Amino acid sequence: MIVDDEPELVEQIRQALAQQRYTVDTAFDGEEAMNRIYVDPYDLILLDIMLPKKDGFGILLELRNEKNSTPVLMLTAKGDIEDRIKGLDLGADDYLAKPFSMEELLARIRALLRRSNALISPVMKIADISLNTASREVFQDNQLIDLTPKEFSILEFLLYNMNRAVSRYTMAEHLWGDEFDPLTMSNSIDVHIKNLRKKISDPKGRIIRTVRGVGYMIKDETE
Repeated sequence: MIVDDEPELVEQIRQALAQQRYTVDTAFDGEEAMNRIYVDPYDLILLDIMLPKKDGFGILLELRNEKNSTPVLMLTAKGDIEDRIKGLDLGADDYLAKPFSMEELLARIRALLRRSNALISPVMKIADISLNTASREVFQDNQLIDLTPKEFSILEFLLYNMNRAVSRYTMAEHLWGDEFDPLTMSNSIDVHIKNLRKKISDPKGRIIRTVRGVGYMIKDETE
């Protein structure tokens, strides 16, 4: 995801990344960026420091406080070494001062993605359940669980948002994307959750918890 309030620069970067077959989302202020980050997991965030509503440092601090380890490449017009140090201290993975060449940006992106893919396991776990995001398989006590694609996506999304309540609306938007109809699809989430709980032997919602008036959450009891 590209987070910057300069539309022309965002479009230039988006086109360059699209030509390299990256899937790209964009945000032009800090609040929009945080809303998008909590809806979909990203492999990398290009983050400007000077942003409306919430600056890049604030976004980075919130992400790392929430234990979100998505690689972040800071972009800024400032060449001040103090900004670079502050960004790295807050958890940025790299830093690139404007103006920069697109070739250098693409090289840094490739390096960060290689580093990230080498370090991050594709397996997420809760209780006796493990979900492999690469093979798209779910095991419970080492037994393969047969989930539908939407059931898998719900479990994956809840695990990605561990310890965070996820609304039915957000979950439905994540599952159906552009086809999302808020009048009908958010209600069908309850049906998918019921079926998913049955398949993972969680009829009472000890793993997938109901958050009244909001939606659902998986809580890590080891924290």
